[in-house]
Amino acid sequence: MDQDKNTAEFYERLKKQLEEDTTWPSPYLFKFIVPANLEKIAEIEAIFDGTDAEITTRDSSKGTYSSVSIKVTMDSPDDVVKKYLEVSTVEGVISL
Repeated sequence: MDQDKNTAEFYERLKKQLEEDTTWPSPYLFKFIVPANLEKIAEIEAIFDGTDAEITTRDSSKGTYSSVSIKVTMDSPDDVVKKYLEVSTVEGVISL
């Protein structure tokens, strides 16, 4: 239960910071770490389908994890938070 509360507080802080620091629409860089699994990477990429996202992936030195960087123009802080929440449903993903 505390985890949900912490998550909600994190996204509220992020949203507030984005509202104060950024003029929207604006490019935004999402970074995620996922277990090195093409299906997981494809799930994340699918969330950004239909956007002008520039997606780069890199495997860790041992090949156990992949980092996924997604640069995309977002319309508002709400949209940024919404994407983070969508990606958080991918099993094993870590948002940075």
